Amino acid sequence: MKLDVYKIDGTKTGKSISLNKDIFAVKPNDHVIYLAVKAHLANKRQGTHKAKERSEVRGGGSKPFKQKGRGGARAGTTRSPLWVGGGTIFGPRPRNYSLTLNKKVKKLAKKSALSYKAGAEQIVIVEDFNFDKPKTKEFAGILKALKLNGKKTLLLTKENSINIYKSGRNIPKVNVLEATNASTYDILNNQVLVFQQSAIEKLVNSFNKN
Repeated sequence: MKLDVYKIDGTKTGKSISLNKDIFAVKPNDHVIYLAVKAHLANKRQGTHKAKERSEVRGGGSKPFKQKGRGGARAGTTRSPLWVGGGTIFGPRPRNYSLTLNKKVKKLAKKSALSYKAGAEQIVIVEDFNFDKPKTKEFAGILKALKLNGKKTLLLTKENSINIYKSGRNIPKVNVLEATNASTYDILNNQVLVFQQSAIEKLVNSFNKN
């Protein structure tokens, strides 16, 4: 598959790039995509949830009333889970939700996601650009020229550029990542995937590393 390379003003440069069929045209594996997205979301969870159980709630040290003679159920503490202000039964405890995947599964999931995007014609390639300082207005102008205004867009760059990142972070539905750092979830969680021209080669080379 060949894709045209666009200038930042929205016109074609006259150049085109052939997408590597071993990365952008594989048969997608939905199950490994599910595993990769599940692991990504699980690894973002803090796991700091906590509820106090019966032994941890303050108070309730003395028996609230005598054992017999009141006509009601006996009680030994006001901090029973059955009472208002009591402890929680089997409440949440801090835990680690992180999941790990082996390298082959991660690579296949990422290739599957890229193949889905290529098959749906949701990939745009733009010539390399940078800013000498954060320029949100110019960044928004580039998106408008590429007819991506209002679309959920992920821009993948060759390397980390703080000025490009800062230029795009205040624009709704726009995210900027270094190409090799984009996860399967990041690739799928958008309407359009925009590659800087040099980012394509760097992404392809990253699959050849062990």
